[in-house]
Formats: sequence, structure tokens, C-alpha cells
Amino acid sequence: MEISIERFNEVMAGLEAGTIRVAEKRDGVWCVNREVKEVILAGFRLGKISDMSQGQFPFFDKDTFPVRRFSAADGVRIVPGGSSIRRGAYVAPGAIVMPPSYINAGAYVGEGTMVDSHVTIGSCAQVGRNIHISAATQIGGVLEPAGAMPTIIEDGAFVGGNCGIYEGTIVREKAVIASGVIITSSTPIFDSTTGEFVERNSDGRVVVPAGAVVVSGSRPIRKGVSAGSGVCLYCPVIVKYRDDKTSGSVVLEDLLR
Repeated sequence: MEISIERFNEVMAGLEAGTIRVAEKRDGVWCVNREVKEVILAGFRLGKISDMSQGQFPFFDKDTFPVRRFSAADGVRIVPGGSSIRRGAYVAPGAIVMPPSYINAGAYVGEGTMVDSHVTIGSCAQVGRNIHISAATQIGGVLEPAGAMPTIIEDGAFVGGNCGIYEGTIVREKAVIASGVIITSSTPIFDSTTGEFVERNSDGRVVVPAGAVVVSGSRPIRKGVSAGSGVCLYCPVIVKYRDDKTSGSVVLEDLLR
């Protein structure tokens, strides 16, 4: 499908306004808007490398993906210190971006969300409302293939520092991811409250249940020559589900707003 520069600009404007999204929930199920991702990808073919340097910082990129410009009327608090928000990303009024952070094209950041320092939100990632993405955390981008679902962090979740949420993982509403937890498409999550591993959804995606409190853990090797050796593999563990005490400990950022 041939995509014109006019169509590309139209979709970019819709993404930045929040009226178009790469993925959205329909009847409780996340669905990817394949056409929108195809338009974003077309932007790389349509663009030419241009000198977009700012002051002392050299910056050479496709002219179809300049850094976004914000004003006070946008209602986004962008603290000085070197953050970049790329064209085609939506950042809602009331969001806070601490420096240095990077939000890539196609990403969505909802109202009241804190993007802390050294955070990367990858292309097309969907981050909901009233979320704290703590310092040095990476929310992985999923741009290709066009039909692939992006990484999703639902409303009210809390993601601790130095975490990595990648490869189309879904973190459900009000889940708490403790510092240092890494979740990929091949990461098994153990629920210590049930004694079972969390089942993947119908699409085979890793899903952190709503309200789950997840910490780093390990599981022993039980197969092969290393079985019984005492060597363990990394495994995130659900230690409990969110309660009033947990909620109180993860809303301190409200004092900074």
C-alpha cells in the first residue's frame, strides 16, 4: 500500500492529539491498529536525513520525525535537562517528564503519569493514566511487524526503577512492578499466592495480572544435566496482590505534582 506524505502527516497529527492510537481496548481486549503502524513505518521511507541540530547538540534524523515542540497550553510538565519526545508521540495534559527521558514515535502516555529520569518509552508503547515509571526503566518498543501488539502498561500501575518491560508484555491495572524486574516474551511469572505459573493470554502474550505485586525471584533448574545443581534461573514472582498498604507506598509522587 502506497502511503502519501499527506496521509503520514494526518496520522502523525492524530497520534500527537491522542485521537488516533496504535493500540486500544475494545470490549476489554487490546487490539492493534495495523494501518497506523504501517503509516509510521512509511515515514522512514518518506523522510530524508536532515540537520536538525539544536544549539550545541548535533541532531541528524529523518525530516519526517523531528522532536516535538510543546507549549504551556499543552499542560505537560517537561522539566529541563535533556528529554526528547519524538513526533507522533502523545503525552497527555498533566503528565510529567523528568530529564533525561525519551519517548518514541507512536507512544501514548496518559494523564497524570510520571515519566521519571533516564526512562525510555519505546515506539508505539501504550502507557495509561496515573502511572509512575521510575528512574532508569525501559518500556520496550514494538514497531515491526506492523501487526505486532506493543508493550502496554494499564492505568494506575507502578513500575519501579531499573525495570525492563519488553516484547508486547501487558501490565494490567494497578499492578506493582518492583525495582529491577525484567519481563520479556519468554519470561515465566510465578504466582506465589496460588503456587502456579501465570498463564499467557490467548495470543501467547505475557500478562501481569491486575493488582499483582511482582518482585525479582528465581526458580531451580529441574531438567537436563544441571538439574539438582543448585543453579537457578531468573523468574519474576508475584508475592501478593495490591492492598491499602501497597497503595500508600506507591503514591508518594503525588506530592511532587
